Amino acid sequence: MGQEHVVQALVNSLSAERVHHAYLFSGTRGVGKTTVARVLAKALNCEDGIVAEPCGKCATCLSIDEGRFVDLLEVDAASRTKVDDTRELLENVQYLPTNGRFKVYLIDEVHMLSKHSFNALLKTLEEPPPHVKFLLATTDPQRLPVTVLSRCLQFNLKKLTHRQINDQLVKICEAEGVNADPAGLSEVAKAADGSMRDALSLLDQAIAFSGGAVTKEAIDAMLGTIDRDHVLRILAGLAKADGSALLSEVAALDEFAPDYGTVLEELMAELQRIAVIQLVGFDENQPAHAALSDLASEISEEDVQLYYQFALQSLRDIGASRDSRSAFEMTLLRMLAFRPGTEAGRKNESPRKERALENAASSKPKLELTQANQEPPHSARADTIISVQPILGDWESLLKKANVHGAARQLAENCTIKDQSGSRVALVLAEENAHLNTEQVKKQLESAIEEHLGQRLTLDIVAGSPPIATPAQLREAGESRRMRKAREAIEQDPNVKAVQAAFDAVVEADSVQPVEK
Repeated sequence: MGQEHVVQALVNSLSAERVHHAYLFSGTRGVGKTTVARVLAKALNCEDGIVAEPCGKCATCLSIDEGRFVDLLEVDAASRTKVDDTRELLENVQYLPTNGRFKVYLIDEVHMLSKHSFNALLKTLEEPPPHVKFLLATTDPQRLPVTVLSRCLQFNLKKLTHRQINDQLVKICEAEGVNADPAGLSEVAKAADGSMRDALSLLDQAIAFSGGAVTKEAIDAMLGTIDRDHVLRILAGLAKADGSALLSEVAALDEFAPDYGTVLEELMAELQRIAVIQLVGFDENQPAHAALSDLASEISEEDVQLYYQFALQSLRDIGASRDSRSAFEMTLLRMLAFRPGTEAGRKNESPRKERALENAASSKPKLELTQANQEPPHSARADTIISVQPILGDWESLLKKANVHGAARQLAENCTIKDQSGSRVALVLAEENAHLNTEQVKKQLESAIEEHLGQRLTLDIVAGSPPIATPAQLREAGESRRMRKAREAIEQDPNVKAVQAAFDAVVEADSVQPVEK
């Protein structure tokens, strides 16, 4: 299933009888590596000759299917990793096959062999007798020595798509007379995660679990999956910034004893669909999009990206928590707590924040106004000029004092001040970071600086070449100097030199990190 690129190459090779001496099949579990190798062994030894489609009826084909063909030696490298096992296996390589045309060595999980085992295999793999073929299968080809890889024809088997697995499950159920709900089979295909073997195992389990008829309700109960409506209600609570609704939904969800890691994965899947709707458009051919059209308009694009990152980070950490429900609740509350501010939010600031702005206005330095008639700031005309004061002239110093965080901080650190006119401040943003300059993030930066200075202003941000180094560039240069000094210190350290000399050791330069003092 789903490996047409491999099948086509092998068919062409067999049809032309141009057969290589060693094949390597790689790919994730359950996609057909060993199956392809066995079919290839039949194609090489079928009594009809070297054919692209073995007959499946001759004595050779039947004995291979039944696992009793003496010239097909299947080896599980995971259980025979020692060099002695490999040498024993290869002792009879020079002898001709007993019944077949070729003696075929099928080594599964070949990456599990030890270094010495690979060395023992290498010579035979390099110059095998003409009657010997090697079929190697692995889930981790990166662990194979390059010397082995270079002597094999390599075929990478792909993970199967959801539709491929689902269609095959439907076909199997129809052939076996199993009454199966299409929605239930879709859940099985999804849980298989690209593995046909896993899908078949889950289908067997589902048939046993449900007593014959495979329903979506039975599959959900068996897999511990949750109703999609729970996730949609959580997203609705995030869209409305309603913390109480979120906690109530978690309480309702907890009654089903869910795997909260799975809930996070479902949440991320819905956020990804929302992002697609926002940036690409609504797809009527995608049934999952129908319930998300309103949410896509209620949640901003920036919030969707932020929520996805929070969920992804929490998915990595939730396993370390003793109480997964509390960890999940904290993830949702964190999404609200770090939600980027909006223009509406600033217009409706709390009285305490308004008082803070007033206090800041009376206690912090003002922007000095230069104007012919010295009109007060509130009546400043368009030609009012703001003098460059140290607090604004030193952009890096201003950022340290102002309460600028998150995406706004990242934007600000990649900018420098170009000039100031009236209540407008022109900033130059390094071109390679132009994607940071969204309207919402710029508003956050404006709000933070206004709160610090106690005066309204407008930021004009253009992409270009900053006239002076940005704070981010200065920090990177400082880190580079510290890194260089750290590496030099390690390389010159007498203890390190002694270890290198004694053990023929090498310092991995990328692993050196400066120590904070």
